[in-house]
Amino acid sequence: MTFAWYGHLKFLNQPLSLMIITSWGITFIEYCFAVPANRIGYNNFSAAELKTMQEVITLIVFVGFAVFYLDEKITIQHIIGFLLISIGAFFIFTAPK
Repeated sequence: MTFAWYGHLKFLNQPLSLMIITSWGITFIEYCFAVPANRIGYNNFSAAELKTMQEVITLIVFVGFAVFYLDEKITIQHIIGFLLISIGAFFIFTAPK
């Protein structure tokens, strides 16, 4: 999803319509994996836990993507924000069931 949503930022000279169609193609393939994974995962995890896992994994992938593909710098503000999100994830998984 990260590449579909942000990969086109390196191709600003390409038509937006082409980038939209390309992004839809990428996300279609990803959804073909994500939907069954959520159905299987729902046997062991709550919907909130599944969503939390998705967001944490996406954040980790995005940081690598931003640094290595988009050549962006991660600042202390980003790190603090990511830590706060991680604290939220901790509470989701330690909540009584």
